[in-house]
Amino acid sequence: MESPETENGKDKTDQKTDSRPPSGKKKHDAEEGTRPRSPGTMLFMLLIFALIGIWLFSRGPSGSKIDYNFLYTQVKDHDSVAEVVVTGTELSGKWRAEPPKDSEGEPLKETFYTFLPPPQLEDHALLPLLREKKVKVEFVDVSVGVGTQLMFWLVVPLLCLGFFWFMLRRSADPMSGGMMNSFIRSSAKRFQPTDKVTTFKDVAAMEQAKMDLEEIVHFLKEPTKFEKLGAEIPKGVLLMGPPGTGKTLLARATAGEAGVPFFSINGSEFIQMFVGVGASRVRDLFKTAKEAAPCIVFVDEIDAVGRVRGAGVGGGHDEREQTLNQILSEMDGFQATEAVIVIAATNRPDVLDPALMRPGRFDRHITVDRPTKIGRREILKVHSRKVPLADDVDLDVVAGNVIGFSGADLKNLVNEAALMASRDDKTSVGMEDFEKAHDRVLMGPEREDILTKRERRMTAYHEAGHAIVAWSLPDVDSVHKVTIIPRGRALGVTQLRPPADQFNIGESRLHGRLTMIMGGRAAEKLIFDEYSAGAEDDLNKATDTARNMVAHWGMSDVIGPVAFRQAREHPFLGKEIHEERKFSEETARIIDLEVQKLLVAASKEATEILRSRKDDLTRLTNELLDKESLDQADIAVLLGPKARHEDADDEDIDEVVPGSTELVP
Repeated sequence: MESPETENGKDKTDQKTDSRPPSGKKKHDAEEGTRPRSPGTMLFMLLIFALIGIWLFSRGPSGSKIDYNFLYTQVKDHDSVAEVVVTGTELSGKWRAEPPKDSEGEPLKETFYTFLPPPQLEDHALLPLLREKKVKVEFVDVSVGVGTQLMFWLVVPLLCLGFFWFMLRRSADPMSGGMMNSFIRSSAKRFQPTDKVTTFKDVAAMEQAKMDLEEIVHFLKEPTKFEKLGAEIPKGVLLMGPPGTGKTLLARATAGEAGVPFFSINGSEFIQMFVGVGASRVRDLFKTAKEAAPCIVFVDEIDAVGRVRGAGVGGGHDEREQTLNQILSEMDGFQATEAVIVIAATNRPDVLDPALMRPGRFDRHITVDRPTKIGRREILKVHSRKVPLADDVDLDVVAGNVIGFSGADLKNLVNEAALMASRDDKTSVGMEDFEKAHDRVLMGPEREDILTKRERRMTAYHEAGHAIVAWSLPDVDSVHKVTIIPRGRALGVTQLRPPADQFNIGESRLHGRLTMIMGGRAAEKLIFDEYSAGAEDDLNKATDTARNMVAHWGMSDVIGPVAFRQAREHPFLGKEIHEERKFSEETARIIDLEVQKLLVAASKEATEILRSRKDDLTRLTNELLDKESLDQADIAVLLGPKARHEDADDEDIDEVVPGSTELVP
């Protein structure tokens, strides 16, 4: 399993994006470019240009621009001005005989113009002088010119009418060329095969998912083989799984394996604020795909457009729902012989519309889950090919230490380890760098908090309490690391690490986990005779576990084998979605009492363990205060061998238990 960013050292662009329009679009554009203009359009354009020319040539003064003082001198000393016209602050006129020359000796034109001073600087001597020299003076009222009036009363309405005529003409064929063509067309990217095509060999792990897609590949390569027997290939394949597990990469590898065009688009790119645009883009995408068949259309994050209908503000008239309706219609419109496969990816399958999930649209539902230990090792090999590893690095050990990591998490782990080594000026990445990177990814970066002596001792006793209780119970995993170095929001962390993946857990292990979680709080009470607010996260985790045991998993003799759900957990995001309670207040009170009983019993057991091993608690705390971080070997030296069942089956999930590590407001 691999993240969709890189695989086998190859960049995501191992299938280059074709900058040309997809098949069918280029032909359409060529036809649009050679289509002759209609006579009405040409006449309309000529009229617009003519009116603009009239407006430009009818405005503004003509002739030579002269200085006001130069004009005054020509009137007074040379009597060379025949007539003037005053329009507002503009004065224009004609010379009496041959035009004079300017200051540079160049002859002026027969007409001239200048500008009069503003009212506050008005020269009252020019007008009497013009009368004295018998110059013809004419005053013109300032008003809007004929060209400007023509532009306003004729051109503006014509432009509005032309725009509405253009839009109405295009509405008859929304997929025709024109100004709106690029807006309503699909923005799907077409990836063309290159020498570096991603195939199933480049995808680590995900063997089951690849097997399910092999049939799709065979159909795209040899469609006639299936058509002879009347078989119909699934029209759609839905890839479901947590974020970062490689759903996009798997779809790209399917296209590379089949050697067919690959169109990729995100579900949110269909949605626009304008009504009908999303549906137009869907029509364009499927039209282009049919012309390029056989091909694969990949829609990432389809839950952005494929959510259950009827939940929007506008009901069935919501733009998103219209887009979804168009997708449903297009997928139903495929003929049995059209080799167009739609592959979609989502991590929210619970919100998809049932009409989208039914057979005939998305026939195959493939779960792409987090990798197992073998898969994690193969993914680490892929991402570490360009990373110089030291001799002490064992990727099998690293894979066993990162239970629950996705492909994207593993890529980040390798990158963080390389960054750690580069900060220390190392020539290769060692096992120590992977340990530091694991702590940083899982628990966050180290903080430089300044704790008081009492706070530091309380944190050390809290984490030591977790560690000793976990070490004393055979049903709890071994303690991998205990630290009082502040990380993220935590002031200290006790980390448990199982030797293998686990997919189920028994009641005895759950009771042991509750006791271990309550160990930090019990240590505080035993040593300081008080509880601290730092155990808030412990109580939240313990309460959630106990409530699941009582109300969800039937582990209470009083409640019995009944599930009283108040919320359901999302399968891939791990978040609870609250729903209406379907049991009485009396049942809720009994559940609360049973949960309280489990937590009180776990707290008492943790206190008894710590009281019997008080010397070990003090010794481990002092060592923590001295070294700040202890690993499994250090703890074994201090506490001896861990308690185990004779027939112990070492299975449990990887878990980080913060102690007095939570910053409480």
